[in-house]
Amino acid sequence: MELEVLRISSQADSTNGILFDITDGARKFLCYTIEDEFRAEKIRGETRIPEGKYKLTLRTEGGFHSRYSAKYGDWHRGMIYVNDVPNFEWILWHTGNTDESTMGCLIVGSNQTENITKKDGFVGSSVVAYKKIYPSIADAIESGEEVTVNYIDYDYRDGGKFLIPQPPRSGSGGGSVKFIFEHEVTIRTNIIYKNLTINRP
Repeated sequence: MELEVLRISSQADSTNGILFDITDGARKFLCYTIEDEFRAEKIRGETRIPEGKYKLTLRTEGGFHSRYSAKYGDWHRGMIYVNDVPNFEWILWHTGNTDESTMGCLIVGSNQTENITKKDGFVGSSVVAYKKIYPSIADAIESGEEVTVNYIDYDYRDGGKFLIPQPPRSGSGGGSVKFIFEHEVTIRTNIIYKNLTINRP
C-alpha cells in the first residue's frame, strides 16, 4: 500500500495538505491534513517532518495508544506510526483540529479551512476522517504488506517558497486557482477563503 501526503500551503503556524492513496497509480482522495509549519531548522513542537518516503507501522505502546484503546476498544489496533524520521521521534497520525494538536504528527480531517487568514489552520470532522482511513491502513500493515507514505512539499521547491494564493481584497469576490501536480494530475482548487474545497475532475 502506498500513500501520499501532498502539502499545499505552509504558512506562519501550520501546513495544509491532502492525503491520497496512490497504490494503483492514481491519486485516490482520502482526507485533508494539517501539520506544523515548514522550518529550515527544527524547533521542537513547531516543525513539520522532512519531505520523504517513510514506512508506516502500528505502534502499540505509549500514551496515545492507551487513550485510543480506551476510546475505540478493539477497533483500535495501534497508532499509525511513521518510522525513521530524521531528527524526530514518535510521529503518529491521529485526530485533532489545528496545529496546536500536533508536535510534528499528522492530523486528519474531513474538511479544511485555509491557513492564510487563519494561521493555525483547521480541519473538521477529524474523527470521521480517522475512522475512514484507519481500517484499510491497519489491515494492510497487519497482513504483512509494506505500507509507505511519501510526504511531498508541493508548497516548497529547492528551498524557495511557492506563491500561495492570497485572500481577495475587500469587495473583489472569490478566486480560482489551478494547481498542476506531477504525474500529469490536475486538481482544481477553489479558494473561498473560509473553506478549501478540492474538486476532483
